[in-house]
Amino acid sequence: MDKKKTTAPVGLRGSGPMGGVRMGGTPQKPKNFKKTMKKIIGYLRPFWGRLVLVAISAIISTIFAIASPKVLGNMTTEIVNGIIRGAMIHKGPDINFTNVANIGYWLIGLYIVSALFSYLQSWLMTTITQKVTYQFRRQISEKIAKLPLKYFDKHENGEIVSHVTNDIETISQNLNQSMTQIITSVIMIVGILGMMISISWQLTIIALLVLPTSMVLITIIVKRSQRYYDRQQAALGEIDGHIDEMFSNHAIVRTFNGEGRSIHKFNTINQKLYNSGWKSQFLSGLMMPIMTFISNLGYVGVAVVGGWLAINGKITIGDIQAFIQYMNQFTQPISQTANIANVLQATAAAAERVFNFLDQPEEAVETNTVAAPKIINGEVILKNVSFGYDENQPIIKHFSTHIKPKQSVAIVGPTGAGKTTIVNLLMRFYDIDSGSITIDGIDTATMKRKDVRQMFGMVLQDTWLFQGTIAENIAYGKSDATRKEIIAAAKAAHADHFIKTLPKGYDTIISETADSISAGEKQLLTIARAILADAPMLILDEATSSVDTRTESLIQSAMDKLSHGRTSFVIAHRLSTIRNADVILVMRDGNIVEQGTHNELLQQHGYYAELYASQFTQV
Repeated sequence: MDKKKTTAPVGLRGSGPMGGVRMGGTPQKPKNFKKTMKKIIGYLRPFWGRLVLVAISAIISTIFAIASPKVLGNMTTEIVNGIIRGAMIHKGPDINFTNVANIGYWLIGLYIVSALFSYLQSWLMTTITQKVTYQFRRQISEKIAKLPLKYFDKHENGEIVSHVTNDIETISQNLNQSMTQIITSVIMIVGILGMMISISWQLTIIALLVLPTSMVLITIIVKRSQRYYDRQQAALGEIDGHIDEMFSNHAIVRTFNGEGRSIHKFNTINQKLYNSGWKSQFLSGLMMPIMTFISNLGYVGVAVVGGWLAINGKITIGDIQAFIQYMNQFTQPISQTANIANVLQATAAAAERVFNFLDQPEEAVETNTVAAPKIINGEVILKNVSFGYDENQPIIKHFSTHIKPKQSVAIVGPTGAGKTTIVNLLMRFYDIDSGSITIDGIDTATMKRKDVRQMFGMVLQDTWLFQGTIAENIAYGKSDATRKEIIAAAKAAHADHFIKTLPKGYDTIISETADSISAGEKQLLTIARAILADAPMLILDEATSSVDTRTESLIQSAMDKLSHGRTSFVIAHRLSTIRNADVILVMRDGNIVEQGTHNELLQQHGYYAELYASQFTQV
């Protein structure tokens, strides 16, 4: 390519590493938490009515859930009192089963109502979050279509994929989780604490003394285990990268007998992963036993003090049972509240990355455009064109040339000379810094970008095929093409023969990787696609560098048919393939240093002759 980091002219780059994919471990913190959360709230504003219903449902569900242990304690008290009454009159248990049944009905009713409202708030919240994430995905999709090509030159494809998948999925799951947990956790903490105090303030003090002890121990363990988790995540990323690298290039590894080095490196990383993983899991595994031990000490204290209070008639046996249930439930909302802070941080960080992407500058809005000519002859004039991907580093400098209609123009020169850049400017993937480019006398800067691009067909050295049938791939530039037109284009591109040998012919499913067909066959399909599109001008990036001689002749023949009668621009790498070009533009350091036919340029004994001689010598 002709600059430090460029793409194929149409931006059809292969997917790079998943630059935006972030492994587990400590959630990344947003740069501006408050600003990002305000934006998220803005997306939730149209759903305020439903959010109020979510809050009401969560509150009702939580209140009913809090009330149930107390009701269950009343049932226990009724049963115990019946047993005591029977013992006092020296006969069997004197239990009022009617009262017990009535309490049981109340309890079942509480459970049912709590479950119904819990389901309602979950259903409403899921609907809201899915609509919000649907809106995010739609905005990202629309944004991609509006971004200039230079954005894709500077960012990995995987980063954009990560916005659509990882970041939005994080927002969806965390919003669904945190919105309801914030409400239920606060209600649970206040409600349970109130119920515990109403039963016994003495027992409440014992229960509250357990919390700081367990929290201190857990904090110590988390701090120690976190550094091992970080090392584990780093080692996981390292081992994933190594495996992917070795598998995707296994043929080269075997060619150079690199299996031993690969295994040694894998074992080294694997040992690091084992050490960090064992320590992190061991420390994390200590938390539950420690919490259980401390909780059991609390239960013992509640049982002893509660028993003493019950003997003195200050509380009932059922109250002790209800209190133990509340005590068991009390730690859950506290843990959830602590976790919500991390969840909100992760949500804000993911949303911030999405908002940053949506705030990227778009292509300038086109106003006061002129219509493209209805009949395109293909006269192209570049006058004093200057351009640089970076303002301070111009690549094209005062470039001028006049291409006559239906001429075959070859653009040659060393890497970095500006060949691909010229194509990018012709297609208006980039706008020039100064000068003008006209097609049939109309400045392309005054036309709509899509109108300019419809004038050109394009065949690139890097082929691109999408997931679909061969017929759909050929018809990509003309979606309303008939099967007859598709077959005619394939025949013109010398692709019909190999297509018929495939299991389902034109209905064979292929993908971008297209392992079932060769590189040369892929190229023939892209040529058939360009033939079917039937654009008045062509841009051809020589595509025969990695194919056998027979396939090369087929591709060259197909490209000759395609370019016949059209103004065509050929980026030439093998100078032997452009001997018959009407005009050869020899570029060096962003300027045309020579131009003419093949024979004229050889007779000048200049830079082109040197390039040609160097290739001939290599051959």
